Amino acid sequence: MQYISKLSTKGQVTIPANIRKAIGIEPGDLISYELQGKSIKLKRIEPFDAAYHTSVSETLEEWNSPEDEEAFS
Repeated sequence: MQYISKLSTKGQVTIPANIRKAIGIEPGDLISYELQGKSIKLKRIEPFDAAYHTSVSETLEEWNSPEDEEAFS
């Protein structure tokens, strides 16, 4: 099924309710846009959890050596 929205003068569009429900988005959610030629892939993304990413990055320190940098460059 195809849905149509109109672009406002501020570059905004309203995502139709059926689309919002289908991908599980609500006000305040983060949305990513992936350009695919002349089309766009739209999806909901999880917000950045700084505490989680900090704790994960601390476990990766063992791989932070000059040898590892050389191997992955």
